[in-house]
Amino acid sequence: MDDGNRWLITIAALVVVIAGLQAAADILVPMLLSVFIAIICWPMVDWLYRHKVPAWLAILIVVMGLLVLMTLVGVFVGKSIDNFVGNLPYYQTRLQANTAGLLVWLTEIGFEFSREQVGAYLNAGRLMQLAGTMLTALTGAFANTALILFYVTFMFLEAFILPAKLQGIIGDSSMAVRFEGFFVNLRRYLRLKTLISLGTGVTVALWLLILGVDYPILWGAVAFVLNFIPNIGSFIAGIPAVLLALVQLGLGGAVYTALGYVGINTVIGGLIDPRVVGKGLGLSTLVVFVSLIFWGWVLGPVGMFLSVPITVICKMFLEDNPRTFWIAILLGPAREIDPPARKREE
Repeated sequence: MDDGNRWLITIAALVVVIAGLQAAADILVPMLLSVFIAIICWPMVDWLYRHKVPAWLAILIVVMGLLVLMTLVGVFVGKSIDNFVGNLPYYQTRLQANTAGLLVWLTEIGFEFSREQVGAYLNAGRLMQLAGTMLTALTGAFANTALILFYVTFMFLEAFILPAKLQGIIGDSSMAVRFEGFFVNLRRYLRLKTLISLGTGVTVALWLLILGVDYPILWGAVAFVLNFIPNIGSFIAGIPAVLLALVQLGLGGAVYTALGYVGINTVIGGLIDPRVVGKGLGLSTLVVFVSLIFWGWVLGPVGMFLSVPITVICKMFLEDNPRTFWIAILLGPAREIDPPARKREE
């Protein structure tokens, strides 16, 4: 089979796999969330186990802690989401009125344009509706707490015997070293990214609480979640809060809210986040953005949330195959990577 036919078959198979992933999104989403949670929480289980706590008890302690944490978050954040969605018609009406007033003022000072056309495109009420839709979708992704915790429990149990299984399958080859290094980097990335996102969310909530913007805990939770979406997540998180501040506090309050988001994301996201992503993952900025759109299309909001780790897994397997190594180079940053063939020769 020549290379042209081989690549044609590969692309056709890839299309079938992507269609299957999209069709099975309802099953894959809770499983992927469980993998994410298990990787983050595994160091706690491992720490308890290394301090002479039986494996079953260590898993039980961590899972019960997760249950309490998820319940508390669900109570506080879920109530805020319900109240916000219930008040959406009022916020939309106020925002449309503010937008109409702004257009009238611009016309009075000499800007000539069709207010009807501009109003149709510049509709802040639609942005608030979009925020409500995203919040509802993210809430639905975490709705099946019991199933997620079951997945996490069995993943913890499997983690105790997985190294022995990989050793039996792969042996002491370079692939085993690559697997171990990859999981170490991925766990480090997710742990640090979670801490950075948590710091972002807490700081946003405190700032909005000081300003007097409604639902500060909700917007802090949104900032925490969307900070996992590279490049644009923090920007998206600030839009509904700024619009809400405009409704509540006027133009000055909206400006202070926006400045707070800019300052927080500059200090935390601009200085710390790039270092974590650069050291742990090795993806170009364009690939990060494209993966965000692609996995969001395939799996929904949770796909955006996990786009970077999923893409890194794909890149790792592409890197190890000489036929697909060039794709791994395109996905990576601007640095030289030794081809697998050269590594084997050395």
